[in-house]
Formats: sequence, C-alpha cells, structure tokens
Amino acid sequence: MSASEIDLACINTIRTLSMDAVQQANSGHPGAPMGLAPAAYVLFTRVMKHNPKDPLWADRDRFVLSNGHASMLLYSVLHLCGYDLSLDDIKNFRQWGSKTPGHPEYGHTPGVETTTGPLGQGFANAVGMAMAERFLASRFNRPGHPVVNHNTYAMVGDGCLMEGITAEAASLAGHLGLSRLIVLYDDNKISIEGSTDLTFTEDVAARFEAYRWQVIKVEDGTDIEAIAKAIESAQEEKDKPSLICIRTNIAHGSPGKQGSADAHGAPLGKDEVKKTKAALGCNADECFFIPKEVYSHFAEVAPKGQAAQKQWENSLAAYKAAHPEIAADYFHLLKGLLPQDWDSLVPDFAEEKGSIATRAASGKVLNALAQKIPYLMGGSADLAPSNNTLIKGEGDFAPLQYGNRNIRFGVREHAMGAIISGMALHKGIIPYAGTFLVFADYMRPAIRVASLMQAKVIYVFTHDSIAVGEDGPTHQPVEHLASLRIIPGLKVLRPADATETAEAWKLAITSSGPVALLFSRQNLPVIDRTKTAPAKNVEKGGYVLADCQGAPQVILMGSGAEVHLALAAQKILAEKGIMARVVSMPSWEIFEAQDKAYQESVLPPKVRARVSVEAGSTMGWEKYIGENGVAIGINRFGASAPGNIVLEKMGFTAEKVVDAAKTAMAKSS
Repeated sequence: MSASEIDLACINTIRTLSMDAVQQANSGHPGAPMGLAPAAYVLFTRVMKHNPKDPLWADRDRFVLSNGHASMLLYSVLHLCGYDLSLDDIKNFRQWGSKTPGHPEYGHTPGVETTTGPLGQGFANAVGMAMAERFLASRFNRPGHPVVNHNTYAMVGDGCLMEGITAEAASLAGHLGLSRLIVLYDDNKISIEGSTDLTFTEDVAARFEAYRWQVIKVEDGTDIEAIAKAIESAQEEKDKPSLICIRTNIAHGSPGKQGSADAHGAPLGKDEVKKTKAALGCNADECFFIPKEVYSHFAEVAPKGQAAQKQWENSLAAYKAAHPEIAADYFHLLKGLLPQDWDSLVPDFAEEKGSIATRAASGKVLNALAQKIPYLMGGSADLAPSNNTLIKGEGDFAPLQYGNRNIRFGVREHAMGAIISGMALHKGIIPYAGTFLVFADYMRPAIRVASLMQAKVIYVFTHDSIAVGEDGPTHQPVEHLASLRIIPGLKVLRPADATETAEAWKLAITSSGPVALLFSRQNLPVIDRTKTAPAKNVEKGGYVLADCQGAPQVILMGSGAEVHLALAAQKILAEKGIMARVVSMPSWEIFEAQDKAYQESVLPPKVRARVSVEAGSTMGWEKYIGENGVAIGINRFGASAPGNIVLEKMGFTAEKVVDAAKTAMAKSS
C-alpha cells in the first residue's frame, strides 16, 4: 500500500470498528466516530505526544473527548495505538464489566483522561488541564529545561457548544490566553433531533473570536493534510487558545445514513453496515476486521511515544543537576506527596477570643495550608471576599503570570466546578473552588462527575443556611446539604466551629476524592475543648462532643451552627434533671464508614430518644433518630430578615430543642 492508501485504511478501520461495536451492542453512537475518524487519526499518529505503554507519563499531551457519546472513536484509536485495550474489549462495548463503557470513564479505561458524556463538561475539563500545565510550567521550568511542556487537545460537537458550561469555560480560557489548548469542533450540523438549524444557527467562529480565541476552519473533514496543517497553526499560536472548525459528515460513508440524524444515537443496522463497508472499500463480510497493514502502521505509535518519554526522562537528570532544589520539589509533586510539615501552621483556635464565622476560620486555615503546600490553588466564582478563598501574598493566575495561585473564575460556577476537576486529573495540583452553598446547584453536574471519577478537588461552600438572613430565600440554602449528601463518593463536612473547621480542611487535603466544606456566614463561638471531646474526632465523621454524667436519656445531634443549640439545650435539660448527650455530626459519609461498634458507641441503640437539629431539610436524619426521634429542620423556603430573626422564627432555639427532647423521651417511654 502507498502512504495515502495506508492512511485511508487506518481511518476506515476506525470507522468499521466503531460501526461493528455499536451494532453488536445494539446501542451507541456510530455517526460521530465515523465523521471524526480522520481527525482522530491525525491527532493520535502524527500530532500528540503520548505513550500507549505508559498512559500516565507526566509530560504527555492530554486528550479529552468532550462529546463522550462518540466513545467508540476513542476506544478504536486506543486499541489500534497499542493501549491496554484488546479487540475483545472492543467487542464487549457497553457490556457489564467491560473496559469499554458507553461513555468514557476516567480510571476505568487506559488512555481515558476524564469521564465525559454530559455535554460540555469535557471542554471545561480540558480548560482546567491547560491551566494546570501553564501553572506547573511557570513554577518549574527553567531556561533550557522545559520539563513541563505539553498541549491539551479536545474534541467537541455541536451539543457541547450549545451547553452553557462551554460558553463559561471558553470565555475564561480566552481571557487567560491558554494557547496550549487546542479544540477540534466536529461541525457536522446534526443533533439528535435533526439539523442544527432547528436550534443552533449562531456564528460559532465569530463567538469564539469574541472570546479571544484563534479560529481555524477546515472545510473538508476527510482532508488529513488540511487537518494536520490546522493543528500546526494552532500549535504556533502563543497568545490564544484555538478552535479548529472541521466540516464533517456524520456517518461518513454510509449510503443510507450519511448526514442524517438517524446515525447519531442508534446502530446503522446490519445491512447498512455491510453497505457502508463496501462503499468505503473495506471487508464487508467480516466484523471487527483489522488489516495487518493497519496494525503495522499503528504499531509505530508506541515506539515513538516511548522515545519521547525516554528523552524527557533523560532531560530530568540535567534538570536535577542544574536546579537540584526545584527539581526535588518537582519529583515530590510527581509522586503526589504532601510536604512533611504540611499542617504545621494550621491555627489552634483554642485561644480565639469571642466568636468567629467558620467561613472566616476557613480562610485562616486555607492560608496556613497554602504556605506549606505550594500546589494548593484555587479561587471563587466572584465571591472571594465572602468565601475567604484568597491566598494572601499571591497574585492572580493570569497571562504571563501563570505561576500565581489565586484563580478569578468569574461568575461561572458550572465551568469552575469542571475546570478544577480537569486540574486535579492533570495531577500536580490540589485545586479548590468557592461559592455560596445555594449556588452548589449551578455546579452540581460537575460535582457529580467529579465524584464518579474520585477527582481530588475541594469545594468551599459558605453562607450555609437560612442564617444568610436579609438576602432572603433565593440565597438561603435549604435542600442543598441533603442534596449533596446523596451524591455517591462525595464527602460533605459541615463543621460546628473554627476548631472543627481546621480538622475538616485537614481531612479535605488528605482525602483521595472530592470534598465539600460547608461554612457559616454568621459568627459562632469557639467550643471550649477543655470541657468537650477534642476536635480531632472530626476524622470519625460523628462523635460525642459533650456527654452527661451517667447514661444518657436523650441524644441531641446536629452539624454546623446548630450544634451550639444542642449544647445550650443540654444545659437546660441538665437543670431539669434530664441527662442529654450531644453528638456533633460534621460528616455523615465519614461516620458511616466507621465500624458498627464505633457507631453504636456514639449512638447507643438502647437510647431511643433522639433529636436532630440542622438548619436545612430534615431528609435523611430519620436513619439516625429512628421512629421515636424528632427532627428539627426546615422543609420550606426561608425569608428575608436579619439572620438571627429568621432562625428564631423558623424554630431554631435552644428551647425548641429542649421541647423536642421531651417529646422524643415521651414517645420512647
């Protein structure tokens, strides 16, 4: 075969593998892989720096398939390039236990950099990866020693570009001048419902130019030389991210389905698959057929990647010799290790005079941690002064200042959530993002996928209850805490005071997955730990904060600010001769991970009189208070008034807790 014939055979093999896998699974999306096959071929064989034998090589180029429904495109290319993904894995597409799920899943399939499927999130992940590369390059590269030197590539479809998250992320990427970010747009003008003319008639190129992106157009998506040239032009751009608009045909080569919405999300059909293979000049009688010439050509990818990685590894020796201290920090970072004394500056709030909002305490802890952890970075959705998320003494992450750690995300919560996931997946950074708890809803899809991936990210949510006060019900979270708690894999911590706040941050730093920290707007007393259990017990999720003399008759439990109501109620009950135990429950998820013996030591089954108090939805507390318990909470929206008035009117007083304790005891007797 000539070079051009091999190129075409490779591209068509990507198409036929995608068709066959979708057909065998009897579900999937064949159209986009067939149209994007030439672009994927160029990226993985000619352009990208990657090593199939070591998919986690630190200085590899990153690739994100934002339109994750086109997963068979990625699986086909990964298999052909020599990643640990067999032909049998391809044949088991979308089946139980396979390495080829319907949408790409991070940590499940070698070579998959992020979980995609919810459209647009992958785009924002890619922005985060590009930001991480710029930060680490600015921190560690030295003249003649570019140890961090790679690009981030993403593929997106029309659906991705319709999503609001993409607008948010693209706007920020253009503002930041992320020139190492190159996005290939599958401009096939088809969505599930039909032609994009139904809903999407904007000038995409003009929009991205307005975002300060370089826009390059490729009119023929089958012209691999034009695609390669466009990517080369994007690589040469030093001030802007690049969008390459590639005009493709969905289901390219299918006599009956090319250009049709019918090919978007359903198998072509056995007869149409055969006809398409014949039209493409491929073996029409065999499924999952890969010509030996195709395997041989793709076999060149791995040695090239291994050589590039070896060259990089050799360069590290010269880097270490020239800059031993900074190199030691870089190697430490590559291993994902924390500095030995990373928490040595965290304040002990025992000496704190008066009261302090946990959001303010959080800011102090964050800054103490940042002094010791140079790769802790993040910001807020235009709320940094309220969220207390600024790192003092650090500048803003910005063009020509990519080594700074304060990120100004702007009012872009959804993109912010997905961007920090991309930063975490890139590795080398512990990212955090802040906003008001009520706006966790704007981030929720990103939080959900981060939890699915177990990305190491930290969410800082302040203004955590109706105590927000005068801003009223639009800004008073009611259902949000319960809503976050039901996300699998997400640790949610709502500390009761400054001391618990410090412990919550420590848990977030050492956690292997996502953590949501919820903090108060209002000042809260610092609990006198000489009279209660140490805050170190936060690591158990729930613990006996203040016990009574003898066996408790009733258990008062809560999280956050309302723990103080339980403490006050305990004193009133003691004066009435009623023995109450106070349990602080900053994290249900962590508490439920403890063994049964510990859980029962905190919540003895024989003590059936129980009260929960939390300024939010009561949903979920029933598992702790039981059928005889009383849940004090709020299952309606709040109101506009000073925070203390709202709390009082909504029944959050020590007296109400006392009354609830008596009711619970009466029900249990």
